[in-house]
Order: sequence, then C-alpha cells, then structure tokens
Amino acid sequence: MIPIIVVAIVALFALATQMCGFIIGRIYPPLGKTIAVKGASLSVTELGPEDAAGPPVLLLHGASCNLRAMRRPLGELLAKRHRVILIDRPGHGWSVRERETDSVPESHAAMIAEALEEMGTGPVIVVAHSLAGALGTRLALDHPDRVAGLVLLAPVTHPWRGGVGWYNRAITTPVIGRLLAHTVTLPLGLLLAQSASRNVFAPQEVPDGFVKDTATPLLLRPREFIANAWDLVTLKQAVIAQAARYGEISMPVTVIAGDVDKTVSTNIHARPFAAAVPNAKLIVLPGVGHMIQNAAPDLVVSEVEAMIGKIAQGAPAAAVAN
Repeated sequence: MIPIIVVAIVALFALATQMCGFIIGRIYPPLGKTIAVKGASLSVTELGPEDAAGPPVLLLHGASCNLRAMRRPLGELLAKRHRVILIDRPGHGWSVRERETDSVPESHAAMIAEALEEMGTGPVIVVAHSLAGALGTRLALDHPDRVAGLVLLAPVTHPWRGGVGWYNRAITTPVIGRLLAHTVTLPLGLLLAQSASRNVFAPQEVPDGFVKDTATPLLLRPREFIANAWDLVTLKQAVIAQAARYGEISMPVTVIAGDVDKTVSTNIHARPFAAAVPNAKLIVLPGVGHMIQNAAPDLVVSEVEAMIGKIAQGAPAAAVAN
C-alpha cells in the first residue's frame, strides 16, 4: 500500500511540474530571435540602434537566471546610445543546448562566437556578470577577434574553496537528479525564489518585482534547472584550466566588484584577475554586494562608454587598484 501511495505522490508532483513548466513558458515567452549554432540554439534579443557608432555591447548573465536579468536597467540604459545584444546562455531561458552536460565556458564561448559571426556584429564589448565572467574571459582568450573589450561585473575567474551546493550535485546525479528535477524542484523553487533573491542582492534591497521582471521562474523548468546545475558543478575545474592564461588577454579590461559580495568573493576572483591581466582596470565599490548591474548601472554604463572611447582612440585601458 505504501509503495503505491509513494508512486502516486511522485506522479502527482511530476504532473504538476509539467503543467507549471508549460504555464511558466506561456507567461514568459521568448524574446527576440533564435540563432542555430553547433550544439545549441541561442535566444538573442537586440536593443538600441543597429547602426550606432562604436562596437555593439554584448550582455551575458550569470547562473540561475536568463538574459532579462541584464536587460533592466543596464541593457535599456546602454541601448539609448549603443547597439545592445542580450543572449540567453546555452541551456538557459529560451536557449537550448543539445546536451545538458555540455556546460563548460570553452564550449559556450564557441557557441556565442559562432552566433556573433552569424549576426555580423564585428568585435563587441562583452559585459559579463558572475558565472559569465568565466565565459567572457574564455571568449577573450579563444576568440579575441570577436571581443573589442571586456567589462566584468563580480566575475567568477578563479578556483575557490568548497563546492557549489549539495542540491546541484544531487541534480547532476544519474537517475536521482532527473527524478528531483521533474518532481520537487519547481514547487520548492517557487516558494524560495524571493528569499534566494534577497541573499544574492544583500546588502542591497531586491528591486520591486524583480522575480517577475527577470522571468526567474523559467529556471525551475527541469531541463534548465539541470543545465544550471551542470554549469555550476563543472565551473571550478573550468576556471582552474583557464586561469593560467589570463595574461594573454590584450584587449581593454575593466572589472567592477563589491567589497561585501558574499556570493563571489572579490578577493578570490576580481582582484587576482585584475592583477593577472595587463592594463586591467579594477573598481571595488564599498558597501556593494553581488548584483553590480542593479546596484551601480550608471557606473557600468560610464565605464563601457569610456572603454568605447579609448578603443576609438586606440589607447589601452589604464590600470587602477582599489
């Protein structure tokens, strides 16, 4: 009798997950267009004038979110004067990768470089937040012809002590992971979304309507939740592999981080990265946490525009230590 009840409960959760996933997809439909590349189809949204002077600005979001996390306010501010490209990282939002386990920055950088070539953008200014810091640096290392400059916001760049959460390990465990992703993670995630947002924003306040405006519930769909977990569990080895190459980065680089970031330590990541890259500019904001694009969007815009100006003049970025 008990096994029958357990099976019934699991089936009920699986059905609820399937139904909720469908509803979430209808509430937050795709934006922009889809570009097919080797290994994935990428969801791309463009803002601003396509013929704007200077290189386009590519915005790359971090873990557990999608391109909408970079759209407002940062993308819309930049789009007043620049062509802005937002991409759902492979496996996130409405970008679908062929293999959930295809999770490392090297692979994703190749996909995005192919999409940029397809779009005919020329070199772009890459603005990357958090986990996407590893992706942005990999783009600069492996596809320097696609990157005019690099602006990293609270970036992940180096290995750290500890792991990435037991639940991510669980989700990437064969059989058990898929069972969890298709039953309990969506309802639990909906309950915990607001508190998770407060943790990542601290000490800043979460903007009103943030979870809805950024379509955060898209993350809770099984295929995206599994992809996100794989991104996180393979990240440390990925940055170990590429950290020794940071000295090869020759384009202008600006790094902006908060001195009280509890999600991605500035001392472990931003400071060592800026020290390793020739002519990198480092800005550390006092009293600011992880969500740089929300806490200081005007500063990010001014640094992007300063970089575009220096590129136009053919001058290297000046190093600043804070």
